[in-house]
Amino acid sequence: MKSYNCVFPLSDPKSRSCLCSLFITVSLICGVYFIGSAWLRKDLLKLSPGFGLNTKQQHTDSAKCEVSSVDIEINDSTENTRLERCKRKCRPIGSETLPEGIISTSSNLEMRPLWGPVSEDNKSKRAPGLLAIAVGINQKGLVNELVKKFLENDFVVMLFHYDGVVDKWRDLEWSDKVIHVSASNQTKWWFAKRFLHPDIVAEYEYIFLWDEDLGVENFHPGRYISIVKEEGLEISQPALDRSKSEVHHPITVRRRRSRVHRRYYKFKGGGRCDDNSTAPPCVGWVEMMAPVFSSAAWRCAWYMLQNDLIHAWGLDMQLGYCAQGDRSMKVGVVDEEYIVHLGLPTLGGFSDKYKLPDQSSHPKNLSDSESLSFDYSLPACIQVRRQSYTEMGIFRRRWNKAIKEDECWVDPFKQPAKQKGN
Repeated sequence: MKSYNCVFPLSDPKSRSCLCSLFITVSLICGVYFIGSAWLRKDLLKLSPGFGLNTKQQHTDSAKCEVSSVDIEINDSTENTRLERCKRKCRPIGSETLPEGIISTSSNLEMRPLWGPVSEDNKSKRAPGLLAIAVGINQKGLVNELVKKFLENDFVVMLFHYDGVVDKWRDLEWSDKVIHVSASNQTKWWFAKRFLHPDIVAEYEYIFLWDEDLGVENFHPGRYISIVKEEGLEISQPALDRSKSEVHHPITVRRRRSRVHRRYYKFKGGGRCDDNSTAPPCVGWVEMMAPVFSSAAWRCAWYMLQNDLIHAWGLDMQLGYCAQGDRSMKVGVVDEEYIVHLGLPTLGGFSDKYKLPDQSSHPKNLSDSESLSFDYSLPACIQVRRQSYTEMGIFRRRWNKAIKEDECWVDPFKQPAKQKGN
């Protein structure tokens, strides 16, 4: 019986030639297979957006994409290869299963009747802005004057009732024309984080987020917005009447014969401010008592608001990052339209009779989970102030931590390192 050996005589030139041809053929087949697989996967990805991506990747891609149309070719061999043109658009996350025409991407705070047509007087007008105020019944008279002035200028008004009292406002003629939101012992920043989401208030060009203890005898909302637009201010506040106001920061004081000012000068003592100053509080800074945000600036500021830090202390020093450009130009105080800050006690108030152990600008090094212990011998106003300082320290540490952890972030206002001896 003969045996067959499967050994190639490699010494034979013909055999070597055959082997090379076989190797090349196999390589070509493998190459065609892998290339074909890649093209097939590409087509599948076209047909199924998000295919092969995890949920986080899909969310990121959806957030980045803009509304656009894409032509997709679908080859169906079972139906004699037909070409269909499909128009697909980026959609808000969560709306993928809805027909495009039913998707409503925006909202507002306009109230609607329960039945019947909307009267001509109540038909939707594009409001120039939104006024949101945290109010208590003790300041009803002040708030009444403030709200009337804004309603006369077609503003939408929302009242945040921090004392839980709503019914006692019903006797005011405008009560049913404004939005009432009630939650006991909460600050305006707590309300703003929860009820002024940028997508809800995007329709309004300007957001006025004010305290209740403000006199507006010399303030006109319409003229104020005109000035802000002409000056290109994204974050602003009206100046304070020095003779009638409780002033906490000199930069907020009204300057006569001035329309707008953007910086503060201090040539003596510590913390000097001059023409070379580029950072708050010398420039690019407003007080949190009566800030006015453009829609774009508010979208940024809302994200900076911390959900659990309801007093928002420390936020004022970083607001310039939301100025949509150069904070030295985009942030300012309007002198032509000015207000009075009465400094009335709210949310517990504050009395000079009680002093904090440390009111310096550098709070104690407390962790996020720590807070100053409650001392029942002190009035509520002192506890509020103590908590405010605690939150300011927490916010600063979070800001610094975020900077260290975000390798991609570039500080647009980074200060040059000071040289020794200067």
